[in-house]
Parts: sequence; C-alpha cells; structure tokens
Amino acid sequence: MRVVIAGAGSVGRSIAKELLYNTHTVLLIDKAADEHAIRRVPDANWLVADACEIDALNEAGLADCDVVVAATGDDKVNLVVSLLAKTEFGVPRTVARVNNPKNEWMFDEAWGVDVAVSTPRLMTALVEEAVTVGDLVRIFEFRKGNATMVEMTLPADSPYAGSRVGDVEFPADTVLVGVIRDQIPIAPSSDDSLEAHDELLFLTTPDSEDDLESMLSPGQRIKRPREL
Repeated sequence: MRVVIAGAGSVGRSIAKELLYNTHTVLLIDKAADEHAIRRVPDANWLVADACEIDALNEAGLADCDVVVAATGDDKVNLVVSLLAKTEFGVPRTVARVNNPKNEWMFDEAWGVDVAVSTPRLMTALVEEAVTVGDLVRIFEFRKGNATMVEMTLPADSPYAGSRVGDVEFPADTVLVGVIRDQIPIAPSSDDSLEAHDELLFLTTPDSEDDLESMLSPGQRIKRPREL
C-alpha cells in the first residue's frame, strides 16, 4: 500500500514509522522538513513542499496512492489536503487529524474526509475505558457518525456474564468484533462465552449504543460520549 502523509511532526513521523514497519510505502510532505527531520525517518520518501498546493500534490503522486493522511497541527490544512486528495486526485481513502475538537463537525465527506481522528477525544475515551466497568465507551467514530467502535468491560453482575456468544441477541446493527481477556485478544466465535471483566469491542451505530449498554449492564447509568 502506498501512503502519503501531509505533516512530518511527531504525529506524522510516528504514523510513517508504523506503516514502514508493516512494509508499506510512505511519502512524507512537509514544507518545514529539514535534514534532522528526514534522518528521523530515513526509510520514507520525502517531499519538502506545501501540501496545500496542487503542484506539490502532483509531484507527490497522489493519483497513484491508496491513502492520504492529513496529520498536520493545523485543522485548516488538514481539511484542504483531504478535499484536494478526493476531488482532484480521487484518492480512495483519506484520514484526517482533528486538533481542535470544536472543528470536528467539519471533518466529513463534504470536505473529503473518510475517517477523522480526534486525539483529545480518543485520549479521553481511553482514560474512561481504563477506569470504568459496565459503562459503554466510544473509542472511534467512522464517517462522522454512521458507525462507531465502542468498548465495555463486562460487569460481574451482567445478565450475560457466562453466556454463549451465539445465544446472545445483540441490538440491531451491532457486531461483537473482539474480546480481550487477561490481556489476550480473542476473535469471538459463536461457541465462545462472555466472562465477567472481559473487554468487549463492538462495531455499532449511535442509535444502538444505549440499547447495547442497558442490555449488558442494566444497573449502570447510561453515559453518552461527551463533547470535549
């Protein structure tokens, strides 16, 4: 897979290193990149240019890439890069970093964004996930709200603790995609059981989140993800 990343700050470089480790081809674009930055990710291709300029994106070969990641610290730049990637180059998938949660509502298909990643929201979700049992925590939101990834640590008093997965009827548009038990990830089959204190990962929709939480943890107060 060929990936172009706009922004070679700490976030962009970290993404590049992970992708390179997984044998993908990576090009980093940053108008402020210097020799020191380039030496920190030597296996990536580099383009010292303004990612908001069509000529720079042409030189980067966006028409031939699979994914564009807009990872700068400027939300305006990330939106422009995503929009140009979609409308001018037909990039199949765009991922954009949201720096200011107040701007999150703009990061949708109208601006060419397939997946928006809000670092403050994700960090809050991970903190909540680490300290709560029985609360449904939204980890990730796809395509600005059409689908979500949520997590729950199953409480010991859940009516479904000990139940066979195949016997559990989850709410509409809800799929159990993973179980973490004793720090080991499990791909659940219909014959696996749900055990107390399992971390359950679901793909679902916002409309089904309340039903899922009240079903698995009826004693908990329903908490919807807060706006940051």
